[in-house]
Amino acid sequence: MIIGVPKEIKSNENRVGLTPAGAFELTKRGHQVHIQSTAGEGSGYSDQDYRNVGALITPDIETTYQIAEMIIKVKEPIAQEYDLIQEGQLVFTYFHFASSEELTRAMIARKAICLAYETVELPNQSLPLLVPMSEVAGRMAVHEGAKYLEKPIKGRGILLGGVPGVPPAKVMILGAGVAGTNAAKMAAGMGAQVTILDVNLQRLRYINDVMPNNVITMYSNEFNIRQLVKDHDLIIGSVLIPGAKAPKLITRSMLKDMKPGTVLVDIAVDQGGCFETTYPTTHAQPTFIIDDVVHYCVANMPGAVPYTSTLALTNATLPYAIQLADKGWQQACKENQSLKLGLNVVNGHIVYDGVAKAFDFPLINVETFL
Repeated sequence: MIIGVPKEIKSNENRVGLTPAGAFELTKRGHQVHIQSTAGEGSGYSDQDYRNVGALITPDIETTYQIAEMIIKVKEPIAQEYDLIQEGQLVFTYFHFASSEELTRAMIARKAICLAYETVELPNQSLPLLVPMSEVAGRMAVHEGAKYLEKPIKGRGILLGGVPGVPPAKVMILGAGVAGTNAAKMAAGMGAQVTILDVNLQRLRYINDVMPNNVITMYSNEFNIRQLVKDHDLIIGSVLIPGAKAPKLITRSMLKDMKPGTVLVDIAVDQGGCFETTYPTTHAQPTFIIDDVVHYCVANMPGAVPYTSTLALTNATLPYAIQLADKGWQQACKENQSLKLGLNVVNGHIVYDGVAKAFDFPLINVETFL
């Protein structure tokens, strides 16, 4: 198979879809891997690193898309890339369709095969290709939250861990999944007082067992959230419904109950966000303020630590990329139920329930195309 890896063009996105080690695994199996020139530089990989493992370097993004049967990338295509995608071309990346009707309509129009990292799902309902970036984003959320709590950046002026004689900050985390658990781990390690909420009691029991004493668990409902927002300094949203829009758990009216300088970090922004006031921001302009509450809603948080993120992502995606390249997408998805669940749009039709429901579009049974 001919595989293309374009350079990411989203604002301050320095990750790349494939490391040289990943490219080597594909080339040694007889596949052609075409890397757009300088695509790996943001993650610390030169064009020569890719040449050394048998990959070919393409001069520009247009050539990369034109030559490839399968595109492997990190972030969803943006408007400049829509017309580069060809009918029947397999695009293997994060899509987060439910948060963007424009992207969904564009991929339907291009009649591409859109296989989304975030909906590849194992039998135990875990999301193996979302996990590594959720780990990164969860840990980063605490770093960024701690920074934006500083007074010069309009935060409350609180040190997350406090000092002897001064209490630490209070951190509230919505969602006890992978991102939320990693956020809790980091916040607890920095000495904050952490409250983590979820609707899954079994998950809360697990968190209660493994976390230190400065992490407490609470069942997630509107009453509890409304009480907690009044005195918590950093609120992290990490609620995920696979392939669907995130629920709006923090409403605009709740901002009035928060202390001035409270910081909100919305990890779920890729899926529409779990704060009503969320809209996507960039690393260049990461925050905005509403009702004296600081919002950090960067849609590609792990892009700020591309060396770590690219390695973690390729570790997870490569086994699936190899299956797709070796067998073709149809045979690979027939044989691997997890991969089949990654199919979101096929030949101009939506085949994933969460995406169809998000925009009230018709749903076609994926088996039609297999």
